[in-house]
Amino acid sequence: YYAPPPTQSTMRLRASISTGPQQQHGTYYEIRSYCIKPEHNTTFLKLLNEKIHLRTAHSELVGFWTGDYGAFNQVFHIWKYDSYGHRTRVRAAVATDPQWQEQFISKVLPMLVSQEVEAAYLVPWSEIQKPAKKGVYELVTFQMKPGGPAVWGKAFQVAISARTGAGYSHLVGVFHSEFGLLNRVHVLWWYESPDQRAAIRHTAHQDARVVAAVRESVSYLESQSNKLLLPTPFSPLQ
Repeated sequence: YYAPPPTQSTMRLRASISTGPQQQHGTYYEIRSYCIKPEHNTTFLKLLNEKIHLRTAHSELVGFWTGDYGAFNQVFHIWKYDSYGHRTRVRAAVATDPQWQEQFISKVLPMLVSQEVEAAYLVPWSEIQKPAKKGVYELVTFQMKPGGPAVWGKAFQVAISARTGAGYSHLVGVFHSEFGLLNRVHVLWWYESPDQRAAIRHTAHQDARVVAAVRESVSYLESQSNKLLLPTPFSPLQ
């Protein structure tokens, strides 16, 4: 029996079935989280504020935050790359940048407990939405059931859209993991203050549309964590 080779349309259909909607370009985001030794937290942040310009000279920083509730003594940062090749070139340049290595890396490595690095794409229905003014951020990380967006993507999008469509929250971006722990989705929200977040959540939890959408999406959820993040002075996202 001879099976003809698959056509491009067939391959696209298979990709859609297996992984859900696909990104149509190479842009992706590197999400980094560092855990800092408590006794070095202040020193780390001071040195970072003084030297971060050496790192941003090599590639685009999307945002940089210190952790509050749910993330004490941690920092989170997101970097944008045009492609994996772009990141490889940047990493090579950073590794051979004597100022960055000598004035920052060599000093902060002893201050760190751990590092986690993920590669993620913005989901096709999301783009970075920069807030108009300074506030606080909530990073909500969802560990979804195996199967990818083809299984849970639609329900997840409906749950997020129920909140944004009603004007409850400012959505900054939705990121889906590519390398790291798979089936992980990071949702970044902005609020004027923690008190505003609390008030919005109280109102949203009484909205039947939001409740129904969330009830559907949680059937695909394995775990969830929430972190309150504060932007550093040099963060592009404030």
